[in-house]
Amino acid sequence: MLKHTRTGAIGALLDEYEKSINELKHTIDQIPDNKLPVIIDNITRDPYCKSYQGILAHIVSAGFNYAIAIKNYKGQSLAYTDKILLNTIIDYKNELDNVFNYTVETFEQIDNNEMEEYEDDKKIKVRWGQSYDIEQLFEHAIVHILRHRRQIEKFMAIDAK
Repeated sequence: MLKHTRTGAIGALLDEYEKSINELKHTIDQIPDNKLPVIIDNITRDPYCKSYQGILAHIVSAGFNYAIAIKNYKGQSLAYTDKILLNTIIDYKNELDNVFNYTVETFEQIDNNEMEEYEDDKKIKVRWGQSYDIEQLFEHAIVHILRHRRQIEKFMAIDAK
């Protein structure tokens, strides 16, 4: 059982984000490095959803970009990260740790009372066109990891045949 030491809305989100990342890291521990670039889904048109490597590159990039979106919303002017294909599971696990640490650092600049925003013109407009307050964006970030962990598990079942 996890020990939840963080408090408030931010603490709850960080605890759940960390849990989702740890579950993903545990799942990918079972993937041999030589399987990372193997195309498993030939049907999808999304080039980053065809292989373990593509999915993991997408997850890492998105994780950094959620935090960057918040930092930009708070007044910074940071460039979004690109997807980078790595060659080992340990490299992806290290990058997932970096994503989490970057997210924690991002939330150190935010108060719990800034998490919810009801006025649409004060929400974060993300690159894919939707608008979120900070809480909604990080709820999305958590579910994003869960959805792709599920996708990886399906790939593993296909790959085991």
